[in-house]
Amino acid sequence: MKKDTHPENYRLVVFKDFSCDEAFLTKSAAPSKETITWEDGKEYPLVKLEISNKSHPFFTGKMKFVDTAGRIDKFNKKFGSSKFAKKEEEKAEKEAEKAE
Repeated sequence: MKKDTHPENYRLVVFKDFSCDEAFLTKSAAPSKETITWEDGKEYPLVKLEISNKSHPFFTGKMKFVDTAGRIDKFNKKFGSSKFAKKEEEKAEKEAEKAE
C-alpha cells in the first residue's frame, strides 16, 4: 500500500440513528466530540445520524413521517429577521399581483 494515503485517526466509531434508536460499531475517521459506552463495556466516539438503512424508507419498505416543519420553523425564527428575509407584506403584494 502507498504511504500517507489513509487518515491517521482511523478507529472504531459508533454510529447511532436517533430516529429509530439503532446503533452500529464500525471503523471510521469521522470526527466526533461525544463518546458512548458500547455493548462490550468500552467507550467509543459517537457519530449521530438522522437517517440510516434502519430508518430509510428504501431499505425498510415503510414510509415514516419526518418532522421537516419543525426544522423550517427553527430556520425562520433564526433567520427570519435578517436583511435577506422577505417581508410578509412583500409576499402578500406579489400574491395579489398574481391573482389579478
